[in-house]
Amino acid sequence: MKIHVDLDCFFVSAERTQDTSLLNIPVAVGGRSDPYIFAHDAVQQHFDTANSGAFVGAFFQHYDNSVDDLSKFTDADGRIRGILTAASYEARAYGITTAMSIAEALQRCPHLVVKAPNMKLYKTLSRTLYDFLQQYIPVLEQASIDEFYGDLDGWIDDASVERFIDTLRYDIYTTLHLPVSIGASPTKSIAKLATSFAKPFGCKTVYAADVLSFIEPIAVSKFPGIGRSLQRQLAYYHIRTLGELARSKALLTSMSPYAAALYTKVCGADTEPVKPYRPRQSIGISRTFDPVFDRHELRRRIIILSRHLAFAVMRLKVFPTHFRLSIRYEMSQHTHATARCYRLFHEQWFKPLILSLFQQAEQHRRLRIIRLSISCSQFTCNSKQTLSLLHIEHDNTIRKLSESTQQMQLKYGLDILRWGSELS
Repeated sequence: MKIHVDLDCFFVSAERTQDTSLLNIPVAVGGRSDPYIFAHDAVQQHFDTANSGAFVGAFFQHYDNSVDDLSKFTDADGRIRGILTAASYEARAYGITTAMSIAEALQRCPHLVVKAPNMKLYKTLSRTLYDFLQQYIPVLEQASIDEFYGDLDGWIDDASVERFIDTLRYDIYTTLHLPVSIGASPTKSIAKLATSFAKPFGCKTVYAADVLSFIEPIAVSKFPGIGRSLQRQLAYYHIRTLGELARSKALLTSMSPYAAALYTKVCGADTEPVKPYRPRQSIGISRTFDPVFDRHELRRRIIILSRHLAFAVMRLKVFPTHFRLSIRYEMSQHTHATARCYRLFHEQWFKPLILSLFQQAEQHRRLRIIRLSISCSQFTCNSKQTLSLLHIEHDNTIRKLSESTQQMQLKYGLDILRWGSELS
């Protein structure tokens, strides 16, 4: 059997381990796109790629904990900004949900306690839970900062799984004071689905013989991997539940290889293993901000983002060959540009490459921009691609210089060395 362990309202639960006065009251953790990364004055940024997940990036800033949390989301004009990245079940009783604006959440629940994110704490607790689970589960995979998969085959017999995961749930809460929900099934996908029906702080086991009856009434939107586009396609064929999907094998297998693979997962027939190590496939950085029209300022921000991403790529010791820049405009317009480059990675050629992608992607020059995203993927370590020898001597020299400057950035912060164009 495979199990899926999911931390309940993780960010809120983590805050409660530090402050018990937050127990049993409406609590939420806010999120706000880092307003400091584009500051002209140097700001200490922290970098961590040990784990990731929703609303969790590689770069983050520690907030000043001596200041009231809500003030960290309040502008000088008194306007409350930001969205919620987590909400306790007490808060959800007021209709508060993740990704809701903080201002709207406070209208629904004026006594809601809003905490600023403490990413260092969340990452530390996630790692602590991983180490704890390793003592109980022989094959363990961390899927995100708050999700884990385990393989119990050959370790716990199927008849004992329900007792095992129930005991594990209480052991985690007793030892780490973190509530979790656990789902168990012969496949990872069904185990994850079972977890969603076990929340909060519960367990659910779905045996192979019970998979079809379990999924029968569940809406297709509840299954991981079925996005809005596929939901619309399925609705066209009057398929709205997983049970109806399971009875439409011919249709799904004819739609696309992805749909065919998804059909196998829904029916609990896939053989995806629990992977103790999952190599990183990509890394990126993005920021949302107030609408900006000044293209000179936008190029400055792209240079800042490219410097941070170059630092991350160098720290990971990977060689990406595929690069993407995405733009989001204020009127729901999206554009992007991509490029391939097979050179030894360093920041000196990466920066002009990203600036050129911005020029290519800029298709609505009369609109203001509210979000910039840059990503690097298709690492040579995960493919058969090789790097070009055309610039290898020059690139090798510059890369060695970059590695030396990184030591200074690690000691004094990423902003200790900046491009002159960032300051104008």
